Amino acid sequence: MKRNLSLGILIGMWVLVFATSATASAASEVLDRIVAVVNEDIILLSELRERMEPYAQRIRQQGFDLDKERQMIFKVREEMLNRLVDEKLTDQEIKRNDIQVDDAEIDSTIERIKAANTFTDEDLRRFLEQDQMTMEQYREKIREQVLRTRLVNYQVKSKIVITEEEIRAYYDSHPEVYGGKLRYHLRNILMRVPDFSTDAEKQALREQMQQIQSQIEAGKSFADLARTYSQSPAAADGGDIGEFAKETLSPQIQAALDGLAPGKATAILDTDQGFQLFYVEAVNRTEGKSLENVREEIHQKLYAEVVDKKFLTWLEDLRSRSSIKIIN
Repeated sequence: MKRNLSLGILIGMWVLVFATSATASAASEVLDRIVAVVNEDIILLSELRERMEPYAQRIRQQGFDLDKERQMIFKVREEMLNRLVDEKLTDQEIKRNDIQVDDAEIDSTIERIKAANTFTDEDLRRFLEQDQMTMEQYREKIREQVLRTRLVNYQVKSKIVITEEEIRAYYDSHPEVYGGKLRYHLRNILMRVPDFSTDAEKQALREQMQQIQSQIEAGKSFADLARTYSQSPAAADGGDIGEFAKETLSPQIQAALDGLAPGKATAILDTDQGFQLFYVEAVNRTEGKSLENVREEIHQKLYAEVVDKKFLTWLEDLRSRSSIKIIN
């Protein structure tokens, strides 16, 4: 049977620990109190402190000034309290839907965790000891996680359908991922700028490159001009420096090549090697991935995105239908 507790009564409720002395009188000290009421359940300050303490310790170790430290710890407190509220709500839904898990599934889950981390029984116990957790407490944590996963499956995942149209639309809108990689066959003309060149000397070299650029625009052979003027090791080959995947080129060169068709040259680039012109000999694209080969990958990606959105929507709806009181 659910307990109906008024807020006034709950605010007045304190969990007291009595410290007895050798005398007949006893002094009491408030060590715990209620910080939130979630429908018929309560969240205690001790629960909140236990959850946030590892994060608070890390903040204190960062050496922030006192005001900054307090602000960050207060933010962590808010986040942890909200998380505890969400957990109470989901636990209530687990009970309402009579979702259960038996010991055999807990054992199986722990075995999978051990296998994933190549843990022996002794390794796991040693790990738990470092976190000051008993095996019984760990099993209870696993039970909570499995139950909450089942609740999400029941309330959210089972109602999600990813259509073939959605998969194809995602595939078509991501050619950079599935459509193959661009490769540029390039030639270049390099005019080196000697170390310690004056501004005037550097400007003279730029003007020389501009004259070469004008000849290219007038229809002169880039390869012939490279053989005549380029100071690149590839000059003798007409400036042919080979084929490159787009993503392996520097951002500066990628930007200069963007949209250039074969037979076109870039603007003059001021690079760490000197002034350069690049000529696009050919543009190739490697074979992309077929929709058939990536259908399952895209399905999983879209499914995960929808699960996250649907879960947040479901949780917000659950919050709106619940009685949640935060007690500062």
